[in-house]
Amino acid sequence: MTTSWLYLITAILFEVAATTSMKLSEGFTRTIPSVLIFICYGICFSFLTLAIKKIEVNVAYSIGSGLGTALIASIGVIWFRESMSLVKFLSIALIIVGVVGINSAK
Repeated sequence: MTTSWLYLITAILFEVAATTSMKLSEGFTRTIPSVLIFICYGICFSFLTLAIKKIEVNVAYSIGSGLGTALIASIGVIWFRESMSLVKFLSIALIIVGVVGINSAK
């Protein structure tokens, strides 16, 4: 795995942390999660910028968005007890299939 892919994975993880912080901030009423939103998104975009030096932007952004969405949906169900239906589950699976397809179509 190259450094660029590690940058992309790091960007995805910080995007997920930022989005989770949005939920935890309760509409910017909690200070620490509110501040973490901006810190985590700043780190996310910094690493994404480094990743797209070597990875095509359409591949990097698609993978980042797709995997980030799948991770956030999973966190929502597991941590925040959000609902999960068969349609939601299949939709997340299709996102993952799409990410694999984009990555393999180089």
